[in-house]
Amino acid sequence: MKIVSFTLRDGNKYVGSIDGQEFAIGRRVSFEGNKGLMNISGTAEQRYQRDEYRPLYGLWADLIHPTAVVEGALYHTLNTYDRAHFTFTFLQFAAHVPEGDFVQFFRALLKLPQAEDYFPDLQLKDGRICRISEHGLQALESSSSTEALMRYLNPSTAQVEDTEVIQAARFIHWSQNDLAHRQTQIEVGIRFFKEKMARYAQQYRLDGAADSICLVVADIRHQGRARSPEIASALASAEPLRALLKIGESRYPQRVGDLRREVEKLTAEGTLGEHVYSRELGDFVPR
Repeated sequence: MKIVSFTLRDGNKYVGSIDGQEFAIGRRVSFEGNKGLMNISGTAEQRYQRDEYRPLYGLWADLIHPTAVVEGALYHTLNTYDRAHFTFTFLQFAAHVPEGDFVQFFRALLKLPQAEDYFPDLQLKDGRICRISEHGLQALESSSSTEALMRYLNPSTAQVEDTEVIQAARFIHWSQNDLAHRQTQIEVGIRFFKEKMARYAQQYRLDGAADSICLVVADIRHQGRARSPEIASALASAEPLRALLKIGESRYPQRVGDLRREVEKLTAEGTLGEHVYSRELGDFVPR
C-alpha cells in the first residue's frame, strides 16, 4: 500500500511524498467562490506527445492533440475547484459525469496491477467502482450519479481537505511512475473521442466534414462552452471553421486562442486538411 504524506509550503503549495519520492501535488487556488487544487506544471517527459502514439492510433493521436494542449497536456493535470470536484489526466476527465470519461478511466485503472497499492479500499463489482467498508462493498457511482465518488475524491469545494490532497497525490504519483497508467489515459481518451464523434456526426450532420471542423466541434463539446444551436449555426455559416473558432472567445480567450494556434499548426504541417469524417466507417478517411 502506498502511504502518502504531504506538507504545505509557501502558503499555497502542497508537496507530497510516496516511497520516499517527493513531488508537487498542486497549488491551492480559488475559483468563483470555491477552493481547490490545481496542477498544470511539469516537464516535457510528463506531457502527451502525439508522435509516440501515432503508430498505434493513427490520425486520432493528432486529433486529440489540440484539446490536450488547451486542457494542460500533462498526464498529472489536476483541478479540484469546480463543479466536477475532481478533474484529472492530460485531457482533464471530469468526475461529475455518470458513465463519463473519468468514471471509465478510473474503472480501467482499477484493473491495473498497481491499483491495490494506490487504492486498497476500492474494488470493482459488476463493473462499478465500489468502496470496501465494514458493511461490505458500497457503490460510489451508478448510471445516474457519481455523487459518492466525487465526495470520496474531494469532500467539498468549500475548502481544501486532507482527503482531497491525499487522493490527488495518489493519482499524480501513479501517473508519473507507471507507464500503464499513462497508456490508460490515452486509450480511454481516444476511445471517448471516437464514440462522441460518431454521435456528433449524426447530430450535426458531419458526414464528409473536414477533420479540422470535427476536431473543433469535439473540443467545444468536451469543454461544454456552447450548446448545440450555437454549434449548428456556426456550421451553417459561410466559413464554418472560423465561426466555430469564435465560439467562447470572449469568455475563454486563452483557451480558444491556443486551440486556434494548434489547429493552424497541424494544418500548416499537413496533418489536418487531408481527411474527412465518414459516418459509415465511424472514422476519418482521405479526401
